[in-house]
Amino acid sequence: MAHKKAGGSTKNGRDSNGQRRGIKIYGGQKVNAGNILVRQLGTRIYPGQNVGMGNDYTLFAKIEGKVSYERLGRSRKKVSVYAE
Repeated sequence: MAHKKAGGSTKNGRDSNGQRRGIKIYGGQKVNAGNILVRQLGTRIYPGQNVGMGNDYTLFAKIEGKVSYERLGRSRKKVSVYAE
């Protein structure tokens, strides 16, 4: 009569895919209008000149130009795009 009971199901085994956040284009690089600059959760980096922000806080270029990351006060950062 030596036998083992059925070993039920486990509660682990699920994981979601990564969401590919982060800086996509660095300072000094050229961009076209509509290019994504940063994918982020919340406003870690704020939009500056010629940069728009989507509903999910994605920052994107509004014009063609060069990317520049700058300080915004003491603790904040912003990203701008300047025409060449």
